Amino acid sequence: MVEEYQVDQYDVIVVGAGHAGCEAALAAARMGCSTLLITLNLDYVALMPCNPAVGGPGKSHLVREVDALGGEIALNTDKTFVQMRMLNTGKGPAVRAVRAQVDKLMYQREMLKTLRGEPKLDLKQGVVERILIAGDRVTGVLTQNGARFTSRAVVLTTGTYLCGRIIIGDVSYAGGPNGQIAPGALAASLRDLNFELIRFKTGTPPRVDRQSIDFSKFVEQPGDEEPLTLSYLSPKVKGPQLSCWLTHTNERTHTIVQENLHRSPLFSGFLGWVGPRYCPSFEDKIISFPHRRRHQVFLEPEGWETDEYYVQGLYTSLPEDVQLDVLRSIPGMEDVRMLRTGYAIEYDALIPAQLEPTLQTKEIEGFFTAGQINGTSGYEEAAAQGILAGINAGLYVQERDPLILKRSEAYIGVLVDDLITKGVREPYRVLTSRAEYRLLLRQDNADLRLTETGRKIGLVSDRRYHVFTEKLKQMEQESSWLRETKVTPTIEVQEYIASKGGAPLKGGMPLEELLRRPELTFFDLQVLVDADREVLPEVAEELEIQIKYAGYIEKQNAHVARMEKLENKRIPENHDYNQMRGLSREAQEKLMKVQPRTLGQASRIPGVTPADISVLWVYLEQCRRRRS
Repeated sequence: MVEEYQVDQYDVIVVGAGHAGCEAALAAARMGCSTLLITLNLDYVALMPCNPAVGGPGKSHLVREVDALGGEIALNTDKTFVQMRMLNTGKGPAVRAVRAQVDKLMYQREMLKTLRGEPKLDLKQGVVERILIAGDRVTGVLTQNGARFTSRAVVLTTGTYLCGRIIIGDVSYAGGPNGQIAPGALAASLRDLNFELIRFKTGTPPRVDRQSIDFSKFVEQPGDEEPLTLSYLSPKVKGPQLSCWLTHTNERTHTIVQENLHRSPLFSGFLGWVGPRYCPSFEDKIISFPHRRRHQVFLEPEGWETDEYYVQGLYTSLPEDVQLDVLRSIPGMEDVRMLRTGYAIEYDALIPAQLEPTLQTKEIEGFFTAGQINGTSGYEEAAAQGILAGINAGLYVQERDPLILKRSEAYIGVLVDDLITKGVREPYRVLTSRAEYRLLLRQDNADLRLTETGRKIGLVSDRRYHVFTEKLKQMEQESSWLRETKVTPTIEVQEYIASKGGAPLKGGMPLEELLRRPELTFFDLQVLVDADREVLPEVAEELEIQIKYAGYIEKQNAHVARMEKLENKRIPENHDYNQMRGLSREAQEKLMKVQPRTLGQASRIPGVTPADISVLWVYLEQCRRRRS
């Protein structure tokens, strides 16, 4: 038995220094809380054990929201990217997304430097084995060596490490990503505290040696020539980028997999837990799509000073020899050298119905969880939960009102509401299709939606707030210019509009109305009226979207206003739905488990019907009248 001893006392302790833990610790410290970030290995802070990429549809929206609140993931990505592209440029603004490929080692170094430079933040290496509780409140953590750290709030961000097990073919062993240890005692501690856990799996593909690849058989995918950033603070500077490369599997590849399915732990019964639907293993693809003759494979660089390439599209837990055969069946990789073997990993996660929308656990005050332990997948989802949990841990310590983001305010709100209301049966991934108000929640306007919130909390720095207010000022100036300036149908104007494919003007028209035309841009209007205005590209983009999509935006705002009636209809805490007549048995069970805070949240619980909501509405009205 290890002897326990008291070490230090903090306001907030964050366990785990992945993407959730880094954001949580920085948020709490920047809000003025003395904060401890304790992790298994200080060499692996902000590790990217899967694809070293940040952003993409839905995910870039989360990253921009974290940035707008005063977080770090976007800034760190802009410092360390090797390629950046804008995706879905042929689609509407709601689904456009920036995606960055980063240098994974540089990303870790830069994040570690940021953490070490935070005055209120301490970093320590250690294995946390127990969450300490007094009554219904958290009091700190206990490490494997017996060190006791006390605090008023704890944020648990253990990722995929809890009781982790690595599987490659018929080989399995305890371990976390990248060969790290996988603590088991902490999971036992959570069970002792009556938390309900679920077993999930995820995986990663092999890594290959750049010098053994024939890129002439691949299609090059360079980064965008126009400079892009994920943070609203980063300057747009044009610099060198590394290319990604596209190829395809073939019938020989598929035959190799089919002939070795009996050796795959996914199909032999050796690996039975649920994996992410949107990152399926290559074996899953072959079985699920037997008529597909080929699948896309991307080679993506892992950094400036490494020869490792990530083989996107080949997630697998097949035996090592089969993985090598699969790789060498693909054109351009006939003589490839595999540097790291792909693997599957099983781990324990918390069933998120046990959480409040603040990410505080329902049963223990001051105890928060964030990241993949809550049943999600992806660095971006982890960072988003991390900053929310860190903010609310800080607010809890400071005895201030918590931050709850609505579905109509942020993708972070969609993410958290989906987790705690709908639950998870597989690792959750954010998609633009999950947001019913996605035209309001674009990646371009995250600062307009959330920077004021971050400022009130105390996270948004003076510099960030100055950049934000200057943008607002320019938007107001340019909006006035568009309303007040008219263009007349001169010969030059008509010729220019015709060159853009537009119909001729029939009379004078305000620039604002002319901008509604899909073929014209803000900068086209400057040409039409011969105006030399220095306008930030992001301001021009924002005004274009607001004007061109005004009708659709107005409809979504009206829908939000209608739904506010349900969202504002509070339900008593710990209500016994089993005593309510008129509810279906399924609704009673689901409502008892989730314990929704509002009628709006109740309406989104799977299994709760409109008839059940009507019963609840009548009941709440009766309660209100009795109180009156």
